[in-house]
Amino acid sequence: MSEPAISIQHVTKVFPIPFKRERVVAVDDLSLTVEPGQVYGLLGPNGSGKSTTMKIVLGLVTPTAGKTEIFGCDSTRVASREQVGFLPENPYFYKFLTGFETLQFFGKLCGLRAKKRDERARELLALVGLEGAADRRIGGYSKGMLQRIGLAQALVQEPRLLVLDEPTAGVDPAGSREIRDLILGFKARGITVLLCSHLLEQVQEICDRVGILHRGKLISEGRLTDLISIENQTELILENASPELLAEIAATTAASGARLVGQRKPQQNLERYFLDVTGGNQ
Repeated sequence: MSEPAISIQHVTKVFPIPFKRERVVAVDDLSLTVEPGQVYGLLGPNGSGKSTTMKIVLGLVTPTAGKTEIFGCDSTRVASREQVGFLPENPYFYKFLTGFETLQFFGKLCGLRAKKRDERARELLALVGLEGAADRRIGGYSKGMLQRIGLAQALVQEPRLLVLDEPTAGVDPAGSREIRDLILGFKARGITVLLCSHLLEQVQEICDRVGILHRGKLISEGRLTDLISIENQTELILENASPELLAEIAATTAASGARLVGQRKPQQNLERYFLDVTGGNQ
């Protein structure tokens, strides 16, 4: 059995408030698992502990209690980061470098040799659709282009896990769609993705599982299709059914010759489910 991509085990993080005898519990006894090859959405209102959880997974913040592992390696060890690519919400790049030079720079930080750096930079620019802007300075990039070069730098060392914090923040709908397609492409390549996003419609399109945090606690977690199903209703889909058949569906379906194409639970959208479980609709 393969190791989970991410294992979070009873993690708690408490921040003391300077000059006060108070403390803030940012993450409260959190446990969850992300399997290899999944796109996992970590959701929650502002202040729910999403960013703190991501930083703990990445080894940037030490938990007060509990532990996290990446492919079986403790997140506090530097070796765990060798298999991880990270795109923060507001990435910073040197504006005087071109897109190609930027990826070369990150390749050098990852220890790639010169020839490999050049090859990898060209390959990634093509992957994120920035071949035509390879020699343009980063300072002239649009927000969408900056997010795509950010995704490219996160892939320089060919990671098995991508951690993306609001990858479409401030990006127009067309750019957001392009980034969504890139994430689906990463999944097709077998890369695990941990995604933090406020765009619930986008999360609904690309995530296999989601976990919803509220005030530091995990209040809901599971397969997306299961979470947003309406439990006390069943939906029937008929092909070539006449109006008369629809009027007498309960009694006549079996004898009518109509074909039952599908039977499933109707679903609400993820936004409605999110508001319900977090109390945001009150």
